Amino acid sequence: MKTIERKKIQSLSKEVADKIAAGEVVDRPLSIVKELLENAIDAGADSIVVEIRNGGKTYIRITDNGCGIRNEEVELAFQRHATSKIKDASDLNHIYTLGFRGEALSSICAVSRTELITKTPEEKIGIRLSINGGEVIEKSDTGCPDGTTLIVTDLFYNTPARLKFLKADHTESTLIIDFISKMALAYPEVKIRLVNNGSILFSTPGKGDIYTNILTIYSKEIGRKLIYLKEEAEGIQLQAYVSSPDQTKTNRKSQIFFVNGRYISSKVLDKAVSEAYAEKLFEGRYPIVFLFLNIDPEYLDVNIHPNKNQIRFEDESSVSQFVRTGIRKALLSTDAIPEVKQKNLFMNPASDRATKKKEEQIDIKRLLETKRKEEDTAKLQPVKIQEIHELDLEKHSENKKPALVQSIKQNEPMEGTFIKESPEIYSIPEQKVIDQKNGTTAFDLSNLRPNGSLFGTYITAFDEKYFYLIDQHAAHERVFYEMLLEQYQKEEKLSQLLLTPYLIEVPYRLKNNDTHWIHCLERMGFALEEFGHRSFRISEIPMYMSLTESEQFLDYFCDNLTEDEELLDPKKWDAIVMRSCKSAIKANDSLDMQEMIQLLQDLSRTKNPFSCPHGRPTFIKMSKYEIEKMFKRT
Repeated sequence: MKTIERKKIQSLSKEVADKIAAGEVVDRPLSIVKELLENAIDAGADSIVVEIRNGGKTYIRITDNGCGIRNEEVELAFQRHATSKIKDASDLNHIYTLGFRGEALSSICAVSRTELITKTPEEKIGIRLSINGGEVIEKSDTGCPDGTTLIVTDLFYNTPARLKFLKADHTESTLIIDFISKMALAYPEVKIRLVNNGSILFSTPGKGDIYTNILTIYSKEIGRKLIYLKEEAEGIQLQAYVSSPDQTKTNRKSQIFFVNGRYISSKVLDKAVSEAYAEKLFEGRYPIVFLFLNIDPEYLDVNIHPNKNQIRFEDESSVSQFVRTGIRKALLSTDAIPEVKQKNLFMNPASDRATKKKEEQIDIKRLLETKRKEEDTAKLQPVKIQEIHELDLEKHSENKKPALVQSIKQNEPMEGTFIKESPEIYSIPEQKVIDQKNGTTAFDLSNLRPNGSLFGTYITAFDEKYFYLIDQHAAHERVFYEMLLEQYQKEEKLSQLLLTPYLIEVPYRLKNNDTHWIHCLERMGFALEEFGHRSFRISEIPMYMSLTESEQFLDYFCDNLTEDEELLDPKKWDAIVMRSCKSAIKANDSLDMQEMIQLLQDLSRTKNPFSCPHGRPTFIKMSKYEIEKMFKRT
């Protein structure tokens, strides 16, 4: 039996205890900014400036014009559990402030070099206090305006083990930018300015208008499609801006919840929003929601976690029902009806098609030349062209069908690109998938003949032995995924120049890190240039994408790019591309026979035609024997 050495129980020193306590409150620069910003708001400030450098690792400065700290209370403020927010245990039942634990300042100064400059309106001169690692270094009088300035430098200088776990500068700063962006929504009466590495990212007007801040911080594109709602019942108030069912995102990042001015995450509110939009959204789509709930503090418990972003409702079902009912009512308003945006609804269709064709014309000769260069090395059965369909650029504009399956009108002959039509049966040029291990033919598509579609989702096909169902979304997702990766890895980028460039607007969290993701998009064939504070002009897109496909891809890409994504890591980039393939053909997108054939051709050229990037099968097959068995013919 192992002998355990009995050690003496002893009290930890203040230095060690403070560092342990600081670990619960301060784990990265965002924690410091959050605590200090909340203190500034609690102090009644109507103007706050936040400045960070190097993601907050080396420098954080927050200045407010709030009530300040009295001279005799300055040092006390940095002691553990010293606070002006509560006095006794009963106060925990009705907390009206953002802070109340009395741990923030003591935790911050324990792991950094901290400088405080503060002055109350009643005092004629301010106080300057310097603290390193929890130890007061200097205290002196100083001239300063009313309010408080806190400067935090060299975070974790005395705890190097924690310092090495911090992310890259751009990741840490992106988290801070995202948090302050959200806080600015809940406090529209406070003018908030954010400065990153010497550059002003944004400054809210402080005029008390939430909607104006949404437009300032997020985008006009998002803001103009929001529905405003306001509901009130006994002890609870709801104010929100929500999107109509036709304006959605691919994740919940645009669902922002505040309860009594506190930014929170809540499964109760998540569920209420989901139920409010039930049967109104496609699977995998999420509404945009800016939700501000005010409730009697006695019916809340905010003392759950040190970061204070989790709360517990006394009556969860009532809160959920109140929010759900309020949103549902808003979704029944006229504002929720999708708006038809057409300059002239009575425009001559032929004239309209000609206009779109002129606007979205692509370089046909270059496309043909590229397709010839990229023809698969496998032999194609020679075919004759009976009929070449005119490129329907109107459909191309609406992106109901991808560029991969578009037919192109051209006078010169195109060898091996289009398939000869017969009355009922369509054949595919011979394409074989080779087993890389032994070089044998693993699957042969040469005899596969598509003959229709089920439910606008599954292509039906057959050969001499089997009947096939091909999931058109999974198939195109595989094609799209491999093309994206192939283009990314190629030295020569195959792009098409847009006659009419379009703009994308990105959130501040991405603009902060634009050098990384822009480089990756350029490697795929996009051409981007800055066109305003957060806007980028897209002048070229990958050759194999349609115009709207490229828009959907960039929208999904920006929505799903996380703060800590290291795009230079091939594995992470591969994962991002995989997620972005959601812009492929969707189920219920109707394809004609020529497009089905083209899709199967493209699938046959992929390295793995058997599954989509997420592992779902692209097709299933059933033998003639199995079919006859079901009909009891054998």
